[in-house]
Order: sequence, then C-alpha cells, then structure tokens
Amino acid sequence: MVSSRIPGFYKLSLDERQRITGERFDLTAVELASLDRGGIDRDTADKMIENVVGSYTLPFALGLNLQINGRDYLAPMVVEEPSVVAAASNASRIIREGGGFQAESDEPVMISQVQMDHVPDTQVACAAVLAHKTELLALADAAVPNLLRRGGGTRGLEVRDLGDGMIVVHFLIDCRDAMGANLVNTVAEAVADRIAQLSGGQVGLRILSNLCDKRCVRIRCSIPAAALGDGTLTGEAVRDGIVRASRFAEADPYRAATHNKGIMNGIDPVVIATGNDWRAAEAGAHAFAARTGVYKPLCIWRKNENGNLDGFLEIPLALGVVGGPARIHKGAALGLKMSGVSSAQDLAMLAASVGMASNFAALKALATDGIQRGHMALHARQVAVAAGALGDEVERVAKEIHGGGHVTLDAAQAALLLLRKVPAAEQSATL
Repeated sequence: MVSSRIPGFYKLSLDERQRITGERFDLTAVELASLDRGGIDRDTADKMIENVVGSYTLPFALGLNLQINGRDYLAPMVVEEPSVVAAASNASRIIREGGGFQAESDEPVMISQVQMDHVPDTQVACAAVLAHKTELLALADAAVPNLLRRGGGTRGLEVRDLGDGMIVVHFLIDCRDAMGANLVNTVAEAVADRIAQLSGGQVGLRILSNLCDKRCVRIRCSIPAAALGDGTLTGEAVRDGIVRASRFAEADPYRAATHNKGIMNGIDPVVIATGNDWRAAEAGAHAFAARTGVYKPLCIWRKNENGNLDGFLEIPLALGVVGGPARIHKGAALGLKMSGVSSAQDLAMLAASVGMASNFAALKALATDGIQRGHMALHARQVAVAAGALGDEVERVAKEIHGGGHVTLDAAQAALLLLRKVPAAEQSATL
C-alpha cells in the first residue's frame, strides 16, 4: 500500500516531486520522461483522432491524503484550474481525521437503448418484447462473447412506452472493467431487427445511455467538528455554515449547478488522467441531478447526533480500466498505474471521493473566508508567469501581487520590473 500522506509535497521542486513519484510507483526512466512530454508523441496523436496538427498538454498532478475504505490512494489528476488539486488534497487530509471516505459501488451495468418508432400498438409491442425476454437476452449475449468470458453480459431487460407510437427497450449489460460504450452499442445493433419484428415498429436509434443510473457510486464521510476550526471560527460554526450552504443548494437549482460543478472539479481530473470519457461523466452526473424533474445537488451535508459533519454523495459514474486511450496514451496508462485501483469500480470510487473532497473544500471556503482567497493565491502564480517571471521570480511576484490585493497582469509586470531593478544581493529585503 502506498501512503497518500506526503507532507510538504507542494513545497518541493518539480524534479523532487518526480523523483518521489518514481520511487512510490516504481516508475522507469522512460515512464517518468513520458510525463514531461505529456504522455503522447505526434505520431500517436495523429492516430487517435482526425485532422491532427499537434498535441495540447495539461498539468498532471497527484491528489494527496485520500483514504478510502481504510486504504490510502494517490489520485492522478489532470486539470488546468489553480487550487483544484490543493483544495482536494487539503480536504482529504481533514476528512481522514474522521476515518476517511467510506465508498460503495453498484455493479458496472450500462444501459443499451433500442428505440422503436411508428409502433402500431405500443401495449401489445411491450408485452411481446417481454414475452421473448429470454430469447432477446441470449441474442444480446451472443453479440459479446469476449465479455461473457470475462464474467460480464446481459443482466436484464426493460421496456418503456414513450407515447406517440414509440417504445424503447433497455438491455442492462454488465461491462466488468470496461467503460462499455462499444459493448452496449454492439448489443443494440445485434438485437434491433428482432425487436422490430416483435413490435411491428421501425428501428430507430441504437445507442448507450450516459444516464448510467444502474452504475452509481455512493461516498460517505463523517468529520469531527474539532477538525473544522480555522483559528478564527470554531469547528461548530464552520460545520453549521457548510450545512446551510448544502441546504441552499437543495433549495435552489442555480446554486445546485455551481455546487455540482465543484464536485466535478475533482472527478473530471481523475477521469481525464486515466484516459476516460469526462464528457460522459458530466452528462450522466447532471442528468442524474435532474432525474426528479428539479435539478438537485449530488452531495449533501448534515450535522449528525454526535455533532460531526456527515457528507453523502451519490453519482452515476461509468469508468474503465481496460481499453480506451490507455492502450496507446502513455499518460493515461501512467494515470491508471498511479491510481492503484484494481477494477473499474475501484476507479469510480476513487474519482467520486476526490469529487466529494472538492465539494467539501469549496463549501468550507465559502462558509469561512470566501472562495477567492485561496484560489487567487494560486492564480497569482499563473499571472506572474504570464508577466514573464522566471524561476524564483514567480513565487516572489505572486506573493507581492496577492498580498497587495491586485492579482492582475499590470500589477505583476510592475512587480517584476521592480524586482529586476534591485541588485540580487538586496532582493531578499524587497517584495
């Protein structure tokens, strides 16, 4: 087991962080070098998608301090936004004081949709499909023999009457360690003609659903109030502020959208770092949030009978640890290796835990200092780089503009000019 606690990791140089990462995960020199190249070369990029003209690199980081079901994890995270990794890591450190995250996952079941249109009698058609359920499930399984050999396959069938002469048949398919898009689409194609014969309708769309609500992850945590104090506010005050912020999201879809975006701030970087489909994760999450007809928060927070802060997150999450870009993208392959997971369900629980940590971090900031204080401190480094700061100049300029309350390009350029006009021997006394 790799410990997720690496105190002072952010203070180390990039070379030192790479060295520690290499030792923790037993990475080869070639694997470490691939991180510097973004995990992909131009020839590989040219084969992945169409009309390639180059590649686009994002920072690859490690989320620290995660403890899930009693085991430590380091979360690979690929993201461009400052403060996301720091916030999730700090939040995970606080959450582990209450025992860390407790996670569970449904079986990796995806939904394959087969639409039938212009059905003459939808009630008769639905009954006919259900009467031939055994036959249809066998036909579906025959289309994915390799999945059956891995222990997966169809687990059920549902029929829905959508009105206006339209029905849809859902095949519930256990995809094991694959995300499953290609598998469920293959099934949909294989069974469509037979369903058309049974229903008397015309074959419509044959495609997976990204509202994978049979494949949910549930994360819980309980944080002692004593762990929430920040030196200015008591832990109880911070706890109550987080609960009120949660209630706000539950009452208002405008707030719920931003609340859920904070969850995806943690989930998406893990999904991207492991070569999974973050657009599918986003679509499923937001559709699930609106499943009652009113858009709701995916994570809620409450005070329990012991005075602790309890969090609960439920989200559909279809991720894979086999197939996909990880077969050819070295960065994605490294992300999976660093994640320490052994199954698609483990990866979903890891990503969702980082999502809960990100949500907690945002609500704690909003309930105390406000979201901008920590975010702007890290954003100042980007502004310093944009102003032309190099090496040690970056931190010095960032500290100056953040401390002065003007995190702008003009302020950074002025601070950099001042710094460079001062002799090196005297710079320690300036800025």
